Amino acid sequence: MNQLHHFSEGLYAKEMELKAGSFAVQHKHKYDHLSVLAKGHVRVLFDGELSKEYVAPACINIVKDVNHAVYALEDSVWFCIHATSETDVDHVDEVLIMEGV
Repeated sequence: MNQLHHFSEGLYAKEMELKAGSFAVQHKHKYDHLSVLAKGHVRVLFDGELSKEYVAPACINIVKDVNHAVYALEDSVWFCIHATSETDVDHVDEVLIMEGV
C-alpha cells in the first residue's frame, strides 16, 4: 500500500493507494473524521461485523471509537482527512489512532 501525506493549516490527509484485494488495517480514531474514496470500489467493515460498499466518488463519515477497516474490491485511492496541527508523519498516527485496537 502506497501512502502520501498532505498538510494544510490545521488539516492532515493521508492518501492510500490500495490494490484490489488489499486491506487498510482495522483501527479506531479518537475523533470523528471524513474519508474520501477518490477512485475505485471498497468495502468498509465497522466493528468487524457491519460492512458497507462504496464506489468512487464517495465521502464517508468515520465515527470515533468505532473499529474500521477498508478492503479494496478493485484498485482504489482512499483519503483519511483529519483536523490536527501535527505535521510530523512519524507521529501523526499517535495523535489520531487509539491504542490497543
